[in-house]
Amino acid sequence: MSKYDYDLIIIGSGPSGRSAAIQAGKLQRRVLVIDRKDRFGGVSVHTGTIPSKTLRETVLNLSGWRERSFYGRSYRVKDQIRAEDLKARLHMTLDHEVDVLEHQFNRNHVETLNGLATFVGPHEVEVATDAGETTRLTAAKFLIATGTKTYRPDYVPFNGKTIVDGDDFLEMAEIPRSLVVIGAGVIGVEYATMFSTLDVRVTLIEPRDTFLDFVDSRLIHDFTHQIRENGVDLRLGSAVEKIEDANGHVEVTLENGRHVRAEMLLFAAGRMGATSSLNLDAVGLETDHRNRISVDRKTYQTAVPHIYATGDVIGHPSLASTSLQQGRVAACHALETPTLPESPWYPYGIYSVPEISTCGMSEEELQERGIPYEVGVARFRETSRGHIMGLEHGMLKMLFSLKTRRVLGVQIVGEGATELIHIAQAVLNLKGTVDYFVQNTFNYPTLAEAYKIAGLDAFNRMPIPEEFKVRKKAAEPAKKEAKKA
Repeated sequence: MSKYDYDLIIIGSGPSGRSAAIQAGKLQRRVLVIDRKDRFGGVSVHTGTIPSKTLRETVLNLSGWRERSFYGRSYRVKDQIRAEDLKARLHMTLDHEVDVLEHQFNRNHVETLNGLATFVGPHEVEVATDAGETTRLTAAKFLIATGTKTYRPDYVPFNGKTIVDGDDFLEMAEIPRSLVVIGAGVIGVEYATMFSTLDVRVTLIEPRDTFLDFVDSRLIHDFTHQIRENGVDLRLGSAVEKIEDANGHVEVTLENGRHVRAEMLLFAAGRMGATSSLNLDAVGLETDHRNRISVDRKTYQTAVPHIYATGDVIGHPSLASTSLQQGRVAACHALETPTLPESPWYPYGIYSVPEISTCGMSEEELQERGIPYEVGVARFRETSRGHIMGLEHGMLKMLFSLKTRRVLGVQIVGEGATELIHIAQAVLNLKGTVDYFVQNTFNYPTLAEAYKIAGLDAFNRMPIPEEFKVRKKAAEPAKKEAKKA
C-alpha cells in the first residue's frame, strides 16, 4: 500500500484537469479531482469556451446572419431577440456538458471533491469546503490545472451590470443597444463581432496599433475589412485614459482625446493565472507577473518534479484543445506510462464573426527565417459551395516551401474556418507537399474545395519538378548531301 492517499491529485476540472483525470482512471490509479466550484468543468465549461461558442451559434441562428446575403440585411429569424433567448440555449448546453463530464468521471472511477485547495506541504493539500469544513489529503503526484481568472485593474469601475468583465458579461439582464469592448485579443474580438451581428453598435478599443499579431497580416487585413463592414468601430492605438459609470451608460475617454459613450462596457484585456490561493510557497514554486507557472513543455513538470501544471495556468497557447492534450501527456508522465507525444502543429481557432483559424507558420515568420516560399490563395466566392451558401467573403491562404514543396502554413478566414483547418493540420503533420492538393479529389460542392484552388494557384507559379518538365526531342542531324555522281 502507498503511504499517500492518492497516486495523483488534480486541482482544477477544466479541459486539462479533466483529460488528466480520465487518463489516470484508465490506468487504474487512485486519482482525485478538486474544484472550488460546486459544478465541475472549470472556466471552459462555465464562463469561457463552451458558453462563448454556444452564444455565437445562438446569435448566428436567431439573427439569420447566414441567410442575409439572399434575403437582405433586415432578415431575422426572430424580430425581437432578448437576453433570455441567448441564455436558454446556453444553460441547456452547459447542463449537458457537466452531465457528460460527471458520467466520464464515474465511469473511470475518478473521485471528486468540491472545495478550495491549498498546499501545506510538498505532498499535502488542505481543502476547505463552502460548508466550513477542512480536510487534508496527500498524493505522490499533483497536477495544477486551475486555469485563469479575469484581469480587473483598479482604474476600471466594475459594477457587474454596465461595466463588466468576461465572466459577468454572460449574465447580462438585457442586450445593450451599444457596447464598448476594451481589448482586441481573442475574447474581445469574439464578443465584439458577435454583438455587432445583433446590430448592436460596437466600439472595439485596442491600445496597441495592431491586434491578433500571431495571425498572418494578410488575413487580419481581410478580417478587419469585414468586421468594419459589419459595423464594428475598430479603434487601434487608442489607450484608455478614464472610464466613468454615468448612471445608465458608460463614458470612456481615450488618451488621444476621443470620447466614446455606450450602454455597456466589456473589459477583456487579459487574464491572470488562478494560483494566488494555492500557497505555492509551501512547495517552493514561483509564478510570473501574471501568476502563471513555468513548466517543461514536453512533460509539463514544474521546477518541483512531482508537481505538474497544464492548461491556461502555464500560458500560451491557452486553448481548450491544447489543454486536453497537455493533461493526457502530463498524467502519463506523472504515472510513468509511455505515451505518444503531442504533434508539432496544432490549429488555432478564433470564433469571431467571421471565424479565423490558422495552423503552421505565417508569412511574416517565413520572412523572418529567410525561408523561400510561394503563396496559394482561394476565395470562398470562387467555390460553388460558396455560391450556394451565399458567401460574399472568406479566404484560404497556403504557404509552401520552394525548396521542399512542403506545406508550411495555412490561414483561413470565413465561414467554417475552424473546421476546415484540420485538413491543413493533417497535411502539415504528415509533411505533405503542394502536390497533395493537386493530386487529390475533394467533395464537390464543398468549401474544402478551396484547398484545391489554393493548391493549384501556388502549384502553377512554383518551379516545375524535373520529372514533369517537357523535354524537346533533339533536332535530327542535317541530311548528308547526296554524293555526287
